[in-house]
Amino acid sequence: MEKTNALAALAALAQETRLDIYRLLVQAGPDGLPAGHIADRLGLPSATLAFHLKELKNARLATCTRNGRSLIYAADYAVMNSLLSYLTENCCGRPSGGCPPICVPEMHAQSVPRSD
Repeated sequence: MEKTNALAALAALAQETRLDIYRLLVQAGPDGLPAGHIADRLGLPSATLAFHLKELKNARLATCTRNGRSLIYAADYAVMNSLLSYLTENCCGRPSGGCPPICVPEMHAQSVPRSD
């Protein structure tokens, strides 16, 4: 991940409502949630939610797909893991490789080996 992309992602998450939305999307897994469900769960007006979802999409932290009349938002796990890798790239004094952060949605968890 490039530094400018990391800064955009961190800036997007450095706001209370967007952080709440993003954490909800991560918990929802790869299928995501309809915008209306996000609004209901967090008690947000639709205009406020739309603004914050746009910021998360612009930072590439969330994706949006249309399912009929619903917009489904989901966390982009690849971007999240890329950000975590960037942040921990040299952890534990390792010059490269660092400590591999692994976040895999539940449905894929069995296919990825863990390095404990």
